[in-house]
Amino acid sequence: MNYQKQRRKVARLREKVAFQREDFLHKLTTAFIRQYDVICVEDLNTKGMLKNHKLAKAIRDVSWSSFVQKQMYKAKWYGRTIVKINRFFPSSQLCHVCGHRDGKKPLAIREWVCPSCHTTLDRDINASRNILAEGLRLFEATQP
Repeated sequence: MNYQKQRRKVARLREKVAFQREDFLHKLTTAFIRQYDVICVEDLNTKGMLKNHKLAKAIRDVSWSSFVQKQMYKAKWYGRTIVKINRFFPSSQLCHVCGHRDGKKPLAIREWVCPSCHTTLDRDINASRNILAEGLRLFEATQP
């Protein structure tokens, strides 16, 4: 009897967390779509990333694919443009300052120094700047 009560409590808590996550994603995607005319995203292989057991739980928790899906349909509603960058674009390998390609790095390396221009780069911020630049380049190439 107590087992069933606890099972229902846990189910309710998980449902609450799921609703909170959905609400957060809806609010965030709506804010992005209303604020920006062009949004550049990397076409990540989330199924392949889920095979890494150390990262799978964190990847599932942030709901990347759900986030992108919500952005896609809201972009159509609001007349905005989503530009998807190829997953093989070396966004974290390129220096956004000089364009030097430094090669692959393990995930443990969060900061690196460009050997060409000696700029200290945060891996994620550098990758996001490269994704934005590539996305805007692709967007401008498609405009008449």
